[in-house]
Amino acid sequence: MTVTWEELGWERVAPGVGRVRLPGWDCTAGLVSGRDGTLLIDAGSSLAEGARLRSEAERLTGRRVTHLALTHPHFDHVFGAAALAGAEVYGPAGMDAVLAAGAEELRADAVRNGLDEDTAEEAAAALVRPRHPVSGELTLDLGGRPVLLADVGPGHTAHDLAVLVPGETGVVFCGDLVEESGEPQAGPDAVPSRWPAALDRLLALGGDDALYVPGHGAVVDAAFVRAQRDALAARFGVSP
Repeated sequence: MTVTWEELGWERVAPGVGRVRLPGWDCTAGLVSGRDGTLLIDAGSSLAEGARLRSEAERLTGRRVTHLALTHPHFDHVFGAAALAGAEVYGPAGMDAVLAAGAEELRADAVRNGLDEDTAEEAAAALVRPRHPVSGELTLDLGGRPVLLADVGPGHTAHDLAVLVPGETGVVFCGDLVEESGEPQAGPDAVPSRWPAALDRLLALGGDDALYVPGHGAVVDAAFVRAQRDALAARFGVSP
C-alpha cells in the first residue's frame, strides 16, 4: 500500500518528485517516479540507510527502484548502493575507477567522520560501482517521465553528476556542488578552479525558474546557486 511523502518524512518537490534529508550528515536522497520506473538519487551512508531508502521508495511508488544515480564518490552518497539490488546504477564518467581504487580511503574517511567502524567496513566491502558512466548528457525514460543526467563537474570532486527533472517547474538535484546547510566542503579531491563553471552548467540546465536540491540543506532557487557560485569564485580566486 502506498503512503504519502509526508507520512514517511519526505518532502514532495514536484509531482512525482521528492527528497529526504538523512540523519547524521544531513545528506539528501532524491526520488523520481515514472509510469514504468523509479529513479533514486544517491544512496546514503550505509547499507542500512540504503535499505531504508529502497523500502520507502517502494512504499511511495508501489514499485521497485529500477535506476540509481550516484552524484559523486563520497561515502555519505554511495555507501548504501549495495542495498538497491537490481537497480541500474549510473554515475559521472570516471567515478567507477575512483571507487575501484578508493574503497579503503572511503572507509577511512567515513570512520574519521563518525561512522561506526563495522558499518563502514561492511559498506566498503560491498561497494557498488556505476555500470553506466555518464559523459556529457544522458536521458532516462521512466515512462512518461524523462530525466536528464548530466556530467557537469569537476567541482566538488573530480566527478560530479547532476539530475534534471523537467516540468512546469524543473527540479535539479545538485549533489554537493551546492550546499545550503553549511559552507560548501572542498576536500582534497575538489577541483576549486572548475567549481564555479560547474555551477554555471547547473544554472544553464535548470534556468532561473527551477528548484535546486542541494546535497545538504534546504531546497534553493537559482539566485542562491548564483550567489554560491560567486562566493566560491571569490574564495578560490577564480576569475569570472
